[in-house]
Amino acid sequence: MSRPFNNHKKLFAAGFVLLMLMAGCAQPSEPTPTSKPADETILRVGVSTSSPPFVFKQSGEIVGLDAELAKEFSQFIGRKHRFVELKWKDQIPALLEKRTDIIMSGMTITKMREMRIAFSSPYYQTGQMAMVRKENQNRFPTGYYGILGQSPSMHFGVVKGTTGEIFVRRYLESARKITAYQTGKEAMKALLTPFMVNRIDAFVHDGPILLMLLAQEQSAELTIVPSLLTEEDLAWGVRKTDPDLLEAANRFIDGLRQNGKLEEMTRRWIPFTK
Repeated sequence: MSRPFNNHKKLFAAGFVLLMLMAGCAQPSEPTPTSKPADETILRVGVSTSSPPFVFKQSGEIVGLDAELAKEFSQFIGRKHRFVELKWKDQIPALLEKRTDIIMSGMTITKMREMRIAFSSPYYQTGQMAMVRKENQNRFPTGYYGILGQSPSMHFGVVKGTTGEIFVRRYLESARKITAYQTGKEAMKALLTPFMVNRIDAFVHDGPILLMLLAQEQSAELTIVPSLLTEEDLAWGVRKTDPDLLEAANRFIDGLRQNGKLEEMTRRWIPFTK
């Protein structure tokens, strides 16, 4: 579960610190097991391609930090990778139904998810941030507490089923209105719409994804409040009944961290990461 970030501990300001870079799950219905046996030579990787810079499409190819890590991990365990594209809300059901073997798509560790699936060691620390119109950026000089204090008069936008939605509904529940969108681009449009009834005041989402969206859209009217609202660990999800794959994932992540390759790969996809 997202938790409020201590502004005195770590502001995300140093040069806007992630400059244009740096996801969460709904409560799905109970899955039904599949009867089709899996090909054990293939690693079926669940991805949602709306999560740049972790997983997204570029010229029709699935790319991003998690996509590259998936290719490396499949080689590490001697299997071929196969990306299985899913909507975000279907990630955990697909895993439990054995339609995928692992979720590698910028998923945040939360207590609710840990009740259903197992998580690897974290490979990246991120958090929620807020996108606002530039004309309003001076309204929030203290990040989380500035937004919290003004929340009763604010209309927030979130992406449905993400930790951003969980955070806003739990910690900013006094908001005037909260609207859940299917994609981040829809929320960005709601920030810019001239129609007040549909216009939101802030879009809360994973920091790296917000910054990447802003870099892609290159809107001169939008900006990011330069501080993290939460601290969250990203990890890969596996079935609790697959301890061998979980152990292999942990060994792989630990090895990459020790030899410095994880940092190198992360900085390539998230250039201004700390």
